[in-house]
Amino acid sequence: MKKNILKQLLAIILFNMSGHFVSAQEKAAGDERFRKVNVGGYMITKVEKVDTSYNAGYSMYAAAWPLVKEYPGRSFQSGLFGTWMFPQNKGPLKRKDFYTDVEGGLGWWNDTEYATETPKFIMGGVQLNFVGWANGPGAGQGRDWNDPKGHYGVAQLSPWVLWPPDGLNLKQGTCGELFGSGYLPLPLTDPKSTTAGKDIPSGNQCWTLFLNSGNFKGPVAFFTPYFWTKASVDDPKLSGLFLDQRPSQANKAFQMETQHIRSAEATDSKGQTYARIAATQYPLGSDGNSELLHRLMVYNRKALWDKVEAWFKGGAPADGIIDPAGAYMQKFQKGVRSNWSLYGDHIPKDKRALLNITSYMDANVTDSVTLRVRWEGDLITRRKTNKGSVVTLPEYYKLVKTGNDTIGKWIAVAPKDVPTVTGLQNVTFNNTDPRTPVAYVTPHDKGSCWKTPGPAAGPFKTKLGDGSTVTYYWYRFADQPALLNADLSKEEREEMQRRVELLHRNWTKNREYLPAPMIGKLAEIDQALIVTPPKGMEVGYVPIVSQQGIE
Repeated sequence: MKKNILKQLLAIILFNMSGHFVSAQEKAAGDERFRKVNVGGYMITKVEKVDTSYNAGYSMYAAAWPLVKEYPGRSFQSGLFGTWMFPQNKGPLKRKDFYTDVEGGLGWWNDTEYATETPKFIMGGVQLNFVGWANGPGAGQGRDWNDPKGHYGVAQLSPWVLWPPDGLNLKQGTCGELFGSGYLPLPLTDPKSTTAGKDIPSGNQCWTLFLNSGNFKGPVAFFTPYFWTKASVDDPKLSGLFLDQRPSQANKAFQMETQHIRSAEATDSKGQTYARIAATQYPLGSDGNSELLHRLMVYNRKALWDKVEAWFKGGAPADGIIDPAGAYMQKFQKGVRSNWSLYGDHIPKDKRALLNITSYMDANVTDSVTLRVRWEGDLITRRKTNKGSVVTLPEYYKLVKTGNDTIGKWIAVAPKDVPTVTGLQNVTFNNTDPRTPVAYVTPHDKGSCWKTPGPAAGPFKTKLGDGSTVTYYWYRFADQPALLNADLSKEEREEMQRRVELLHRNWTKNREYLPAPMIGKLAEIDQALIVTPPKGMEVGYVPIVSQQGIE
């Protein structure tokens, strides 16, 4: 008995240390296989098709909650429900050769330094074929400021919200509340006939992130046109194909994309394979349902662009509130499809078996406004926490093959039905990553765009709910580093300054911009990210984070 226990403990230790282990029992008998695997795949919604004229952005409300019971560290990566906004296709290029979009949303990522059980939000703009990406002001691919890849792709617009480079923090403990977000273009610049000194045009669509949360509402930041057109300078045949000029696709996929949920797989002495996944959970309402995505809206230029464009040209002020005449609510259809599967180095891509999630998930409670599911069966557990009620999905699965099926399907089973010899009951998926988070630090060189012309006030500091501290400065809007790297002349930046000062005077943070949710409670962003401009800088200045780290 003691010897078996020691063997199991040794197996578990080796698993947690190496990620793929051969147990002592396997060495002795050759009848046990215990491997590190992951769950990955998509939860795919069904939505109606809308008219392609609704090509000037979208908004939605996505539930935010802790997806796993125990946060397992950087080996975990998953988004919550979100979408991909591509430019409308033009010409013969296929997406496999021409990938560029706005994705991101709520989730957890391998490169997050200060991650918590509560998800964060990133902007996720993708340059041509992932040569770079922008996750927010100052946040791009990697940390090399000598070779920035999207780091300057997003400019700060709001004078009231800080954007940490590690992602926008939500209030810790968020569990099932709805987080409102969307992108609409604003004409903050004018179209250009040249880009980076070449005869390549740039459009003036500044795709702007709007939020609707419990403690902040309105525009936050935008992608600069140069973020998209930079690729056209190197390859002129791509000119005019990016989001700076092209409308957005009206019909988008709304899915939950999961890459890595830690799991373990073992084979008993009879050759039967079992698996255990990290405890995965969904928010649970008082009616027993999980409300996951709500009020999908699509827009044409009447919704916002036309009034703002006229205002900037000397017309009446635009209040920034979406005009219903340019909006349409896209309806959900019943049903959710899942292709979650278990994968690992030992499993060929075409041999990945699916988890039978739909056997205990009922999406027939979905209506036209809200994607909701109901979880059923004896293997589902429900519990109340101090953060909210959650339902935990089955953790144990058995690989079942029938007939000529050589791949099989993972069928949920009770813990008691899994042989103890597998050791799966003793596996843990908690955070075993001892690495100290790496601080985000911007250039200190006095000649850099961060110092010349430089900030107007600061430094200031604030501690966030994820344990990190951010240092930030106040810059005149036109002098922020992103705009100094956006292929804009001083005159062009000053015209942007004029337009943004109009926005700062008229678009306050305490009213609705996006169409409001029809159900539920709004999630809040971390209160430490809500800031007040210094006296005399209420209009025309923005806060820019220069450093994020542990103090």
